[in-house]
Amino acid sequence: MLDHLSLETHAWRDTLESDLSRIRRHLHRYPELMFDVDQTMSLIAGLLRKWDIELHEQVGRHFHKGVIGILRGSQPGPVVLLRADVDALPIHEQNTAAYASTREGIMHACGHDAHTAMLLGAARVLTAEREQLHGTIIFAFQPAEEGAQPSLLDGRLISGGRDLIEDGLLEHVDQVFALHVWPQLETGQLGIHNDVAMAASSHFTITFHGTPGHHSTPHLASDSIMMAARFINDIKLFMATQIDPLEATVLSFGTLHAGTVKNAIAGKSELTGTFRSFHSQTVERITSAIQLYAEQIAAQHGGTAEIVQRTGTVLRNDPAVVEQVKAAAAEVFGSSGIQSLEPVLAGEDFALYTHQRPGAFAFIGCRAPEQQEVYPLHHPRFDIDENVLLLGTRLHVQFARKALSSISHQRKDESDE
Repeated sequence: MLDHLSLETHAWRDTLESDLSRIRRHLHRYPELMFDVDQTMSLIAGLLRKWDIELHEQVGRHFHKGVIGILRGSQPGPVVLLRADVDALPIHEQNTAAYASTREGIMHACGHDAHTAMLLGAARVLTAEREQLHGTIIFAFQPAEEGAQPSLLDGRLISGGRDLIEDGLLEHVDQVFALHVWPQLETGQLGIHNDVAMAASSHFTITFHGTPGHHSTPHLASDSIMMAARFINDIKLFMATQIDPLEATVLSFGTLHAGTVKNAIAGKSELTGTFRSFHSQTVERITSAIQLYAEQIAAQHGGTAEIVQRTGTVLRNDPAVVEQVKAAAAEVFGSSGIQSLEPVLAGEDFALYTHQRPGAFAFIGCRAPEQQEVYPLHHPRFDIDENVLLLGTRLHVQFARKALSSISHQRKDESDE
């Protein structure tokens, strides 16, 4: 895979395109979840090693699953980070393509296989330009974008992005960039937000503990299902009456598990959900309300509540970096192929990167122009037009070049003042 590439890849020959497809299809056949990505990371590390890119494995303060490639140019200069997420989703694939998932109940329904292939392609192409580069490019392959798990160190819910960042990934980085495939756009189009891109997506799990008992003697029990029902109603009422209706904010529940038999009062119930907002102050208000309401409702019913929350971060693009992305994209898609997008209430842990460093997150169209039925991200029949792979590779390459040059010129201008 990509081993035979030479400097002729500047012409974006068919060999690059076919190699990108092979990588993506291999990853699609063998998807892995969250931090359980050993086979995926082994493939990535093997390719980076063959291309003589400085390799760092087992990156991450909590889970040690990240793979980082570092390409140092012939001259010192700025540091630009390009990121791809590698994990899949616990969704059973309904596609019948030859490269469909071979793992029951797991598929790349969010396009992370494509993200990984595009970044690997960019790493290989940029390696051939090592002598012309002034600066350093970091290729970050991140697990667990799709969720978070309790840290073995301190119990906090940790996503892949937070794990890598807390291990010092951004310490010397000047700018960050990432791509996401987007079925709402046709292949050959790029969408980008000029400021706020995605919401702070926060998750919560509430476990209500009561006292089990018989239905004939409810006064001797403490009903955890009633606690959950009250909480669902009251927190929805809070959202409807205490949050500005003109502000884009949503709270929804995902699961409710309680009880073991129909004629016994449940002593335990577990409720999960998410809420999303574009404003950090609103996130703080809802976070506090969840804690307060759960504890008070449980106490009123003679029980207790255990609350675990993971607070999200708003993904905000840096305007100057957005202009660099647009300049790079114009050379790949043409100026007519670039669209400005409105913010979406979906969440992304790349927000943790742009929260600490200037950066941008862009959406690359992956829908074939002739495609009649469009399946959204996280759908069991989601798939991509593989023509996007070459375009995404080219955009990573063009952005890295322009970012290194732009930061270098900015520093020179500042030193001349």
